[in-house]
Amino acid sequence: MASGLNTSIPTKLTAGKNSTAEKLLVAASELMIERASIEVSLSDIAQKSGVNAALVKYHFGNKDGLLLALLARDAATEMSQLEYLISQPISPTAKLKLHIGGIIRAYYQFPYMNRLIHYLLHESSTEAADEVSKFFVAPLLDFQRRLLAEGIKAGEFRNIDPVMFYTSLVGACDHLFFGRHAMSRATGVGPVTDEVCRQYIKHMEALICGGMLNGRVANSE
Repeated sequence: MASGLNTSIPTKLTAGKNSTAEKLLVAASELMIERASIEVSLSDIAQKSGVNAALVKYHFGNKDGLLLALLARDAATEMSQLEYLISQPISPTAKLKLHIGGIIRAYYQFPYMNRLIHYLLHESSTEAADEVSKFFVAPLLDFQRRLLAEGIKAGEFRNIDPVMFYTSLVGACDHLFFGRHAMSRATGVGPVTDEVCRQYIKHMEALICGGMLNGRVANSE
């Protein structure tokens, strides 16, 4: 998400440091990408990883624990870049464009991410939802608040509500990778490729910046 904060993901979610746990996470990730679904069984994950299914409970507690650890693993690198981006000596508008591209590329790299987020926030346990909010939603929203405030102070951005911005950007990514399956049936559009990802980044830059930048900045970009 070219884009992080000093997020502190709980130790139990960083099981990828263990080789056996990492094999399980890699297998789950690969299966979800292959099947374009998060509906993969523990037996399938175990078979692909070459690890005994009983070790899922040992490392993650249960399947939801594995899914939570997978999301934490995938989000960790991206979230760690947020603080780096906000500290760069470039304009808020340049940071905004890098952030838009980074978010979209993260969803492209991990196409199951949005479905994992939905599931863990709304269909899993309260504890899982709290963890996702802690290591993903809250840091990302806080970064965006600071970026928007910086842009407003610099006279580059209009006064934009951070929650509305988060909803717009993350929602746009969500629909590209989740709603495209329905769109393919209705319009015949193909899968999300490298080229589609590049086009979407340009589209979202133009769409978001066109609505956020004040006239002077918009005309100079």
